[in-house]
Amino acid sequence: MDIRFLESFVEVADCGSIAEAARRLNLTPAAVAQRLKALEEDLGHSLVGRAGRTVRPTASGLAVLGGARQMIEAARDLRAIAANDLPAGELRLGSTATGLTGLLPDVIASLSRDYPRIEFFIRPGSSIDLYRGVVAEELDAAVIVQPSFPIPKSLEWMTLREEPLVLLMPETMEAGSPEEAISAARFIRYDRNQWGGQIVDAYLRRKRLKLREWLELDALDSIAALVSRGLGVAIVPDWPPPWPEGLRLRKLLLDDGPRRKVGILWRRAGPRIAAIRAFVETCDKTRW
Repeated sequence: MDIRFLESFVEVADCGSIAEAARRLNLTPAAVAQRLKALEEDLGHSLVGRAGRTVRPTASGLAVLGGARQMIEAARDLRAIAANDLPAGELRLGSTATGLTGLLPDVIASLSRDYPRIEFFIRPGSSIDLYRGVVAEELDAAVIVQPSFPIPKSLEWMTLREEPLVLLMPETMEAGSPEEAISAARFIRYDRNQWGGQIVDAYLRRKRLKLREWLELDALDSIAALVSRGLGVAIVPDWPPPWPEGLRLRKLLLDDGPRRKVGILWRRAGPRIAAIRAFVETCDKTRW
């Protein structure tokens, strides 16, 4: 039985969508569907079925789901154990959008060169979801915004970057202070469901700024693009490059604002600890 087919089944069961599972696995939906079909033929039972717009495990699928997770984890552990404490095996990582573009390409290039026996799986997502993934042992490590609460003793944290808040304004906008700019234009809010958005919200409430709220988004690139088009102003963390090309905006540093801390959350122990430590050390050397 091919472990990759089991991984596809588990992702579909978790996501409730073949398309979303394919995105997470870096496959096409057709490839995921083919893997599911092959697994079902091997086991002799249908494992998933349609329920409206979602895909859900059948009774047979639910019956084997727990065992499938155990087999996947055991296969990953065996590859790491066989390496005899050398960095090897599948490293399951998570990262926010800015980490995916600003940090991970260089880190993975270095790891691939120095530790060719490490394999990579990368899940994009929000800091909240990725934090839960590390806690649930679905991920070995993740590049996220630092939680505002204490982390469990089974995990470790290292800050890589501190990002001040900046006010984004259209390039042609004239404003003597952040308060003037915010009062003169519509405000585009960074999603308060995101940990970074909660930092911005705390600053706004502390300053008691009056807003003409227009839109709330969780994508920093999209917020910058809207400001560049003259559609409003926004307060965001000053995330690392790359930023979208061709932006026509101004950044005003908010010296009195809090900073968003971005770093790595990882598990302190486990069969893949050698690969995890290699990842953490490479991130520390690379930084942004």
